[in-house]
Amino acid sequence: MNMEPNNLIKASSPYLLQHAHNPVNWYEWGQEALEKAKRENKLILVSIGYSACHWCHVMERESFENHEVAEVMNRHFICIKVDREERPDIDQIYMLAIQLMTGSGGWPLNCLCLPDQRPIYGGTYFKKEDWINILENVAELWQNEPDKAKQYADRLTDGIRNAERIIPNVKREEYALEHLSEIITPWKQYFDWSEGGYNRAPKFPMPNNWQFMLRYSLLTGDEETRTSALLTLEKMALGGIYDQIGGGFARYSVDGNWHVPHFEKMLYDNGQLISLYAEAYQYSRMPLFKEVVEESIGWLDREMTSEEGLFYSALDADSEGVEGKFYVWDETEFEKITGEHHALMTAYYQLSEEGNWEEEQTNILLRQQTDEKFAAEKELSLDELKQQLKSVKAKLLAQRNQRVRPGLDDKCLTAWNAMAIKGLAESSGIFDDTAYYLMAKRAADFILSGLRTPDGGLYRNFKNGKATISGFLDDYAFFIEALIALYQADFDERWLIEAKALTEQVFRDFADPESPMFFYTPSGGETLIARKHEIMDNVIPASNSVMAQNLHTLGLLFDEERYINQAAAMLAAVQPQIKTYGSAYSNWAIQLLNEVFGLNEIAITGKSTAALKKEINDHYIPNKIILSGTNSTLPLLKDKESIETKIYICRNKVCQLPVATVDEALKLITKITS
Repeated sequence: MNMEPNNLIKASSPYLLQHAHNPVNWYEWGQEALEKAKRENKLILVSIGYSACHWCHVMERESFENHEVAEVMNRHFICIKVDREERPDIDQIYMLAIQLMTGSGGWPLNCLCLPDQRPIYGGTYFKKEDWINILENVAELWQNEPDKAKQYADRLTDGIRNAERIIPNVKREEYALEHLSEIITPWKQYFDWSEGGYNRAPKFPMPNNWQFMLRYSLLTGDEETRTSALLTLEKMALGGIYDQIGGGFARYSVDGNWHVPHFEKMLYDNGQLISLYAEAYQYSRMPLFKEVVEESIGWLDREMTSEEGLFYSALDADSEGVEGKFYVWDETEFEKITGEHHALMTAYYQLSEEGNWEEEQTNILLRQQTDEKFAAEKELSLDELKQQLKSVKAKLLAQRNQRVRPGLDDKCLTAWNAMAIKGLAESSGIFDDTAYYLMAKRAADFILSGLRTPDGGLYRNFKNGKATISGFLDDYAFFIEALIALYQADFDERWLIEAKALTEQVFRDFADPESPMFFYTPSGGETLIARKHEIMDNVIPASNSVMAQNLHTLGLLFDEERYINQAAAMLAAVQPQIKTYGSAYSNWAIQLLNEVFGLNEIAITGKSTAALKKEINDHYIPNKIILSGTNSTLPLLKDKESIETKIYICRNKVCQLPVATVDEALKLITKITS
């Protein structure tokens, strides 16, 4: 950094003083600089920001503190730094100029002007190389074709004066809405519009597919994907695939109606489905979806939690050598337990004497209607129905627990635990439930202390007090994702510091020098005949697609360009394939969605952080990262400490001015999206 201060050393603004030791020969806006530009017939660079603007600091670090960049700026321009909070009048003019040129604005705001202050070109944040190119091209235009530059200035100044839109010179982004449309259009032909899911049997939940549909429908306003996703989730929750009295989903249904499950229950399905139903509740407010989350977490806690706080892998389909025996009911036993409520509950759970599946006289509990519709049909109040259900479910569960239990797979896998941790952390925020958070935290803490390899990596497995297998890419990818979710639940930065350290481990152990993708196996692991990449999303998303999203998120949180570039390279390698088979690339499609619509970085400061976070969680904003904290090491939180309540929205390297309420923040998000 240049030890000789520039002219800003005399400024009163803290923002300008931050730039006083840049090698750029900055001036404050004023007579000295403006007259010098006219006298020397030099272009003016007006650079506008404010002290709590994250991307302003990034551009300073990348460009304004760089001697090579400063040399180009000083040679061709009179460089003027403006604090938009001190001089909103200057900001207003050049902001309008940038909006007319590019169709959008924000800070940092950089405008290149003629010696008479009229703008000819500009934008918001620029990468170092792009910035140098722009500076040199505009300087060359002024030197060789000054009349052309004056024509630009005439047109733009007229536009500013008349506040009429000139044809915006919008730089076309690499990805656009049409890239999403070409994926979704062929995908829709496989939807089952009467029973949900896809028009085939057996039916698998495919949580990530429907997560993409929910997000796509919200961000694009597409009604078909919204209807299909919510129909699917409703039908699954009412069907036999869902354990109606114990919570949790079976792996798939053998038929096309979600009616008869293949009875095993897997942690990886349920971890993801807890996330999905919590998100769907946030979107739709359907009470059924909240019930599914509560009951499924109840099942995790009751039946799937080890004494260390980790989660077991699976429950078998069979007990006493018979598939489903633990879960099904005959009429006689059911009547004995339900007593006076028998007739109502038989109708509710669709039982019959002959049985409702191929095993004679046995019934899978399932439903045809939501509680609201059923109560209305039976002319009961909803409260009355709920009370009866609560009593009957408790009795049925107690009776069932006396049966011979299905086999438990009690090994604990890091990747699958991570999915459950993520589901719990997200649910804790959406439903404002500390118990869910504590379950997530306990499991994550144990993995961080008890499942670490000598070099700081992760083990894959834990059983009987021992971990023996080195982690694979999915263990790292899903656990990093879970740590990011935990940070957004409690704003404890240690989760992110661990996530970043594990990400560095992924680069060391899984990188492929010939591909942007990571290998599934670590370099120091057992040598097999090949090292493969896991690319296609299935019932579990591909470890590479999860890792790509992690890199993008951590890249934004830590301002790590290397992470963001790697994530972009990974998506670019897969993007042409997505449209060929959407459901096999749904997690990549979510990343594409985030590229097209941007990720909202929502930073909260002040005393009311918890209340604000709770209020934000009442709204469905799937493309967001939420952050807060004092004495933070995160670039987006630097210079934002405040007793006053403030919400900052940043997106695509541009920050908006802080607002005081969630309503104002939501309006900003909507405005930027549209």
